[in-house]
Amino acid sequence: MVVELRWDGDLRFKGNVAGTPIVLDSGSHEGPTPVQALAASLAGCMGMDVADILRKGRTDFRGLEVHLVAERPPDPPRYLKAVDLRFVVTGEVSADRVERAIALSRERYCSVWHSLRPDTTLRTSFEIRSPTAPA
Repeated sequence: MVVELRWDGDLRFKGNVAGTPIVLDSGSHEGPTPVQALAASLAGCMGMDVADILRKGRTDFRGLEVHLVAERPPDPPRYLKAVDLRFVVTGEVSADRVERAIALSRERYCSVWHSLRPDTTLRTSFEIRSPTAPA
């Protein structure tokens, strides 16, 4: 993995990650803060795992939303102290399959989760929506 960043004034960096442009901005005007990017990476990592596992499990999986809320201490270092991840699965998928996909992501596959502090609390929940139900 290669990350290249250049200071762009104030507390903002622009650059690229493996050739893809990125902006990190502590003021959140032009891009996410580094911790917001980390939180988005966790949501994306676990979301991708869950989607992949459900898709490969030959379920009637049609969609996935991931909602993340994180708590941070008031004083430095303001790390991700506790994270709540809610998965909203659309399709005719059993609760057992969703629980298993989340557990596999958390316990085995999500490299972002395994890169965080060991004292970070992660709470997960999910909802299953019928593909015919209104969003």
